[in-house]
Amino acid sequence: MQTLTLSNMLHQHFPDALHFSLLKSSKTHQETQQLHAFSLKTAVFSHPSLSSRLLSLYADPNINNLRYARSVFDRIQHPSLVLWNIILKCYIQNQQSHEAISLFVLLLGHFPPDEFTFPCVIKACAKLTALKEGKQIHGLVLKLGFGLDKFVQASLVNLYSKCGEIGSGYTVFDQMDDKDLVSWNSLLDGYARCGEVKAAMKVFDEMPEKDCFSWTVLIDGLAKCGEVETARKIFENMPNRNLVSWNTMINGYMKAGDTNSACKLFDQMPTRNLITWNSMIGGFKLNLRFLEALEMFERMLEEEFRPTHATLVSVISAVSGLASLGTGRLIHSYIVKNGIELDGVVGTVLIEMYSKCGGIDSAVTVFRTISHKKLGHWTAIIVGLSIHGMADHALKLFLEMRRIGVKPNAITFVGVLNACSHVGLINDGHKYFNMMINEYGIKPAIEHYGCLVDILCRAGCLEEAKDIIEEMPMRPNKVIWMTLLSGARNHRNTKIGEYAAQHLIELDPETTGGYVVLSNMYAVAGEWEKVSEVREMMKKRGLRKDPGCSSIEHKGVVHNFIVGDKSHPQTKEIYSKLAEMREKLKLAGHVPDTSQVLLYIEEEEEKEAELENHSERLAIAFGLNNTEAGCPIRIMKNLRVCSDCHSITKLLSKIYSREIIVRDNSRFHHFKDGLCSCKDFW
Repeated sequence: MQTLTLSNMLHQHFPDALHFSLLKSSKTHQETQQLHAFSLKTAVFSHPSLSSRLLSLYADPNINNLRYARSVFDRIQHPSLVLWNIILKCYIQNQQSHEAISLFVLLLGHFPPDEFTFPCVIKACAKLTALKEGKQIHGLVLKLGFGLDKFVQASLVNLYSKCGEIGSGYTVFDQMDDKDLVSWNSLLDGYARCGEVKAAMKVFDEMPEKDCFSWTVLIDGLAKCGEVETARKIFENMPNRNLVSWNTMINGYMKAGDTNSACKLFDQMPTRNLITWNSMIGGFKLNLRFLEALEMFERMLEEEFRPTHATLVSVISAVSGLASLGTGRLIHSYIVKNGIELDGVVGTVLIEMYSKCGGIDSAVTVFRTISHKKLGHWTAIIVGLSIHGMADHALKLFLEMRRIGVKPNAITFVGVLNACSHVGLINDGHKYFNMMINEYGIKPAIEHYGCLVDILCRAGCLEEAKDIIEEMPMRPNKVIWMTLLSGARNHRNTKIGEYAAQHLIELDPETTGGYVVLSNMYAVAGEWEKVSEVREMMKKRGLRKDPGCSSIEHKGVVHNFIVGDKSHPQTKEIYSKLAEMREKLKLAGHVPDTSQVLLYIEEEEEKEAELENHSERLAIAFGLNNTEAGCPIRIMKNLRVCSDCHSITKLLSKIYSREIIVRDNSRFHHFKDGLCSCKDFW
């Protein structure tokens, strides 16, 4: 009986031998698909040589089609160990290490792994920093007698280095007879990652040969440990610098806060890539140099580089730092125009940006347009609504989020508790605090206790707030003591205020705000002698109150004002509007609250004049003069709005029929028709 070989079968179906040649000549994706289709059509797929060749082609890095490779693999009735190794490697090439490890577990039911299997699966563990699983596989390596295979050893050194167990990595490395460059680099990388720069330098000096990766790993390790100058010396001594080494050095300078050196290096680069631009933009954002980050982004676009999601996250965050709503809208337009999806982190930071810039309606719109909402999107909008005092909307979304099965995290609950705080929902605050612990098993952090204390302080429950502070499982920070002090000032409880101030000053004697609030509390109580004592204490310690500064954006330009400012080009028009505002406020029955004006101002008229020159009033006057009737006026202030400015802004919103949005250092206030979103729990 004649044995039918694959060659004969192919010739029988295609005598012209065109498709027979595909078996050995197929290299492209299209050719491989033609061979695949032919094998199915002619029922010769099951021949081991053909199915194996198809799997090899689909898994080849030049084609790398995991879906087709797995489809072929699943149709092979009894795949050999070689084929298991091929599909394992394909999964790792496609960044699917979890699936690769799961496949390895299935393999164990069919074959014992060999010297080709182990390096693949150990690499998957290294990518996932899955140390526990890696150690289990190391045990199997020793059991099956592959402990001295140089490729297995090299992969184990890499695993332990990536997972921070550099001692175990060195033990394996020390047992190697044939230490190649890859193994040396893995050990060097491990020491650098662990911050053991002296050991890394020693390994570097002992290396028989080095490549660009060796030099770059050492530069990165030194920079991360703060030894930027040493890193620069290594960089300068590199025989052949590549783009990765330039980018690493720039990144090192940015993380060290040396933006000037990063800029100089950037200007010297022979070539740049997208990572270079991202390092510069992200570095400026990291160092709070928001304007430079946006300028760098403009340069990047001019040089026709297309931003990645990472670029946009940094840029949008920079816009948030500047609170420039106009610029934020331009970036959003760019995102929409270029069809960039908002389902990931870009959507989250866009919601945060609109929230921080006072455009909460736009934040809600962005949230609603995201089709596949993740926890980050829900958390961002809940936090945004809460800082705008829109508690009802925030809590409604929280309930909706729970209803559809999205599990809140610790940050979500900070937003929920903040929402309760800003409108005085004491019972709801306690309910959600307990829900976080009992239903979701989230251990309260200091931020959660801070929110609970804030809820109670705003509502005047100062004794209960004091009890919570004293019973907290962690040491209260200055934010919590400041919250209690501010609550005592607002509710005129001098005893608790002094208690909070004492702890605040002991914790951080340089906290200027603590002295100012304490002084204001005494001023409200008419204890002017104690006001003088606090001011004298500040003077002795060289502390000065931060001047109030308010900003307003108009036509892409941010206009800044300080108290009594007369440096603006429109000073005459601004003060004319202030005079008009004063008369309209008097007609509306406003009586200035001068109780907290500085002691050295004795006459009541002078105190009133001092209030009238507060920075946010100058910004409001500018806004009324320069924006169209009916347009919202958005103002950012570095300090908390005083009680009198809060009162007059409510009245002005009604008098001029304007929505006035003010972000102070505590929250947003939406003033409209004589009311404020904080419902006077400011």
